[in-house]
Amino acid sequence: MTEFFKDIPVIKYEGPTTKNLLAYRFYDPQKKVLGKTMEEQLRLAVCAWHNFVWAGHDIFGEETFIRPWKQSADPMQQASQRVDAMFEFVTKLNIPFFTFHDRDVAPEGKTIQESNDNLQKIADQMAEQMQKTGKKLLWGTANLFSHRRYMAGAATNPDPEIFAYAVAQAKKALDVTQQLKGENYVFWGGREGYDTLLNTDMKQETEQFARFFHMMVDYKHKIGFKGDFLIEPKPCEPTKHQYDYDTATVYAFLKKFGLEKEFNVNIEGNHATLAGHSFSHEVAYAYANGIFGSVDANIGDAQLGWDMDYFPVDITDLTQVLYIMLLNGGFGRGGFNFDTKVRRQSIELSDLFYGHVGAIDILARALLTAAKLIEEGLIKDFVAERYMGWNKGVGKDILAGKFDVEKLAQHAMQQAAPQPKTGRQEMLQNIINNALIS
Repeated sequence: MTEFFKDIPVIKYEGPTTKNLLAYRFYDPQKKVLGKTMEEQLRLAVCAWHNFVWAGHDIFGEETFIRPWKQSADPMQQASQRVDAMFEFVTKLNIPFFTFHDRDVAPEGKTIQESNDNLQKIADQMAEQMQKTGKKLLWGTANLFSHRRYMAGAATNPDPEIFAYAVAQAKKALDVTQQLKGENYVFWGGREGYDTLLNTDMKQETEQFARFFHMMVDYKHKIGFKGDFLIEPKPCEPTKHQYDYDTATVYAFLKKFGLEKEFNVNIEGNHATLAGHSFSHEVAYAYANGIFGSVDANIGDAQLGWDMDYFPVDITDLTQVLYIMLLNGGFGRGGFNFDTKVRRQSIELSDLFYGHVGAIDILARALLTAAKLIEEGLIKDFVAERYMGWNKGVGKDILAGKFDVEKLAQHAMQQAAPQPKTGRQEMLQNIINNALIS
C-alpha cells in the first residue's frame, strides 16, 4: 500500500516548550481534564471533503493542489487511494475519528444503483482500514447539494422524483454509516432554501422537508441505528436563504413538526458568525433547548462574508465555547470535527498537518483554560449570585405560577423601588484573559 505522507512522523505531544512545529504543545491525548482524558473531552475528527477531495480551486481559479491520490484516471482507483491517504493522515495525527459525505469517498455513477455500488465498495475498504487502525466514524452524511439535479433543493425540490432520488441517496449513506458504526448521521441542507420567493412556495417546501426527516427517522428506527441524527444550521450560501438558518430556526422547525426528540444540531463556528451570532451563542442555545450534538470547528473572516472554513485560531472564542460545553457535560456522541481547509496557496502535503496540528493544539489549550475557569468557579459563582433572587421568595413563586398580573402588581407597589445591580462584564472578561496568560 502506498505511503502518502512518508516524510511526516506520527504527531506526538512534546509540551509547551518544544520548537517542533509538527508536535503537540498542549494536546496530550491521555492527560486527564475534569475527570476525562483530552481525547475523550475533545473527540477530534478529520473530514474527507476538504482534505482529500478539494483541489484548491475557487470561483475564479483552477485547481492548485497536485495530490498523489488523484493521479489515476479511474475514479474508483482515486477513491480507493483517497481512503488509504485519509486513514494514514488520521493515524499520523493521532486522533480518533473521521467524517465523510458519500460523494467524498465514492464517485457518482450513471444511476443510483451504480452510485450505491461504488459507495459500498469503498465502505468495505473503510471498514477494513478501521479494523486495521482502530479509527472510528464520528459521522457520515449524503451530499445532496453538489449535483445539478439538486440546484433547486433535494428534499425541498419542486420535483417529487428528485425528492425520491434524495431519499434513496440518503438511505444508502445511512446504511453505510450504520455498517461503519458511525456515532452520528448529519443532514446539511445546502440547497434546502431559495434564491427568490418569486418562484418559491415556502409552506410546500418546509412541509416536504419535514416529511423527508420523518421518513429518515422511521427508517433509522427500522434498521436499529443507534447514533444521533444531527442537522447542521447555516443561514445562506449557496442559497440566498436556507431553511436551517441557525440553531433557533432549526429548533422552531423541529418543534413545529414534532421532531425535537429525534434531532440535535451540528454547530459550525463559521456558520454561526454568518448568521450574525457568536459561536458560543449557538452552543449555549443548543444546550438550553436540549439539542446540542456536535461541532464543526472552524472560523470565518470578518472581512469576507462567506464560508471560509479557516482553521480555528481564536483562543478566547474557543475558551468560551469549551467553558459552556464543560458546564453542560460536554459531548455525548458528538465531537470536534475539523471542517477546515488549507488555503489554496498551501500546496504541500505537510501544510495539511501544520493546519490540523495548530488547530488541535488551540482546542486543547482552550480546554485547559476552560477547565481552569470551572475549577476556580469565579464566573459560575457570579452568575449564580446574579440570578439568586429567582431561587427564593417572590422569584421562586413567580416561576411556580403563584402570581397573576394583579397580585404581582400589588406586590410591586408594596415594595421600595428595586435598584439595578452591576453586570461586571469587564471583570468577567478580565478573568478569562487572566486564565489565558497564567
